[in-house]
Amino acid sequence: MATIEKQKKSTSKNDLVSGADILIQSLVNLGVETIYAYPGGASMPLHQALTRFSDKLRTILPRHEQGGGFAAQGIARSTGKVGVCMATSGPGATNLVTAIADAKLDSIPLIAITGQVPTKSIGTDAFQETPIVEVCRGITKHHYLVTDVNDVARVMKEAFLIATTGRPGPVLVDVPKNVQLDSCVPDYDADMILPGYSFDSPHARPEQIRQMAAAIKLAKRPIIYAGGGIVLSDASEELRTLVKKTGIPITTTVMGLGVYPATDDLSLDMLGMHGSVYANYAVDEADLLIALGVRFDDRVTGKVEEFCKHGKIIHVDIDASELNKNKPAHIPVCSDVKFALTELNKIVEAPEDISDWVSQCRKWKKEDPFHFDTKFPGILQQWAIQKLWEVTRELDPIIAVGVGQHQMWAAQFFKFDKPRRWLSSSGLGTMGFGLPAAMGAQTANPGRLVFDIDGDGSFQMNIQELATCFCEKLPVKVLLLNNQHLGMVMQWEDRFMQGNRAHTFLGPIDSPEATGKGDGLGPKDRYPNFVQIAKGYGCGAAFVKEKSDYEAALKEMIAYDGPYVLDVEVPYQEHVLPMIPGGHTVRDIIKS
Repeated sequence: MATIEKQKKSTSKNDLVSGADILIQSLVNLGVETIYAYPGGASMPLHQALTRFSDKLRTILPRHEQGGGFAAQGIARSTGKVGVCMATSGPGATNLVTAIADAKLDSIPLIAITGQVPTKSIGTDAFQETPIVEVCRGITKHHYLVTDVNDVARVMKEAFLIATTGRPGPVLVDVPKNVQLDSCVPDYDADMILPGYSFDSPHARPEQIRQMAAAIKLAKRPIIYAGGGIVLSDASEELRTLVKKTGIPITTTVMGLGVYPATDDLSLDMLGMHGSVYANYAVDEADLLIALGVRFDDRVTGKVEEFCKHGKIIHVDIDASELNKNKPAHIPVCSDVKFALTELNKIVEAPEDISDWVSQCRKWKKEDPFHFDTKFPGILQQWAIQKLWEVTRELDPIIAVGVGQHQMWAAQFFKFDKPRRWLSSSGLGTMGFGLPAAMGAQTANPGRLVFDIDGDGSFQMNIQELATCFCEKLPVKVLLLNNQHLGMVMQWEDRFMQGNRAHTFLGPIDSPEATGKGDGLGPKDRYPNFVQIAKGYGCGAAFVKEKSDYEAALKEMIAYDGPYVLDVEVPYQEHVLPMIPGGHTVRDIIKS
């Protein structure tokens, strides 16, 4: 008892720090430079604390919590650092759910902090109460409900460690308002309590490395299949070394774009549903598939039993649960892919003779390239993206995209030669991702050229973030490929549902295009007027529909000192090809 009294007397009021200040100081200690945060009743103490740390931590107010969540992802995806977002309880917290789920599927390190009603009110259906931990249980890597102010510093350390180690992912930290207001003497060096959690990444064993090298040496028709795990582990250089040493052709997932130069002769570009004909042919004919940092997603495999049916598979992934989950591997290796490649490169030898195989891959590539109608009088989406690549190639831009046809065309026609230049919601496929993700990337990369290539449907889902871009002086450039339709759904209607329009037209309901009975030239009165909207937000904007005006319009957008929207009129009849229908095989590929 005497010891307790002595401790009480030795702690003065000056030593006590509020839970809110402890949390924000923890963010600073952990290296966070920017947080996207939207305030509300249950998070006001946290926001008051943010004002006391404004010289160390930049707070950006998004115009919607989802926008803030995707902006935090933009920071994480473009830099590899943790992205941090914050919202209040109830609807503020639930507005983060989509961004959290998106981060989970794409393995993005994200910390989502939410205010919560006071602990005594939890479970009473209090104003703006939601059980956000329960809501997010299946879409987070881990989650916390902090009920004691003494735990705040430790929890934040643990959250960052969990988000960034092993397979990265989102961590939710839910903080009741009374915990934010309570005080204690903070211990920023407190020991973490993570029983059973591995602090070290798994490493391939020497015998596994030898097995991989032996399989490569004996292969006659090998293909490297690289994914987002290469980006997350910063293993792009090791991958390039492997290709250089072995001469093996390489294809990537949509998450892996940029890990190997798309302009290189051995690149087969992207594989899968809207991947290249030649990549899909090569994987189908391969006798060895070297799968690195991938999860054999259904958009890649199609009918999974038929995927690389005649080849042996090496599968390297940091997450043991991915091995043999969708596709059995002959050599499954649970390892950080950077470590595995580093060790493999020490002993690997090129296959005996794969010159005929490489020639065959080059032949497929020459015979069936990504293509479009170069004689089309207007601006085609593919041409617009290819021209953007040509104009900005030497400027090394970061490209974010929304979700839909424009996303796939960007993956096909913008040639990425470096990692972390391509930001795409790939697993969840979230419309509205492009603008806020570009905004976050611009925040973390001041001075860099950052684009959002978007469609009019996707763009409108978070269009309000134009206000954030203007107010925070974030000069994001939006290339808006405007066909006035939900293009990818419409494409499926055309291909598989006899062209019956089921609510995929984005204009007035009395327009003939609403039922697919238009003249094919598109609506006469374009809706909405994106130029007026953008200018209303204070951004630069222009509209272009003539090919002859397009390049000059691009250069004007790039030169503009601030955020800018270039509204480009494109046809709605265009389809993303090639296409392997869902659940089918490369033998069902649609080329035209």
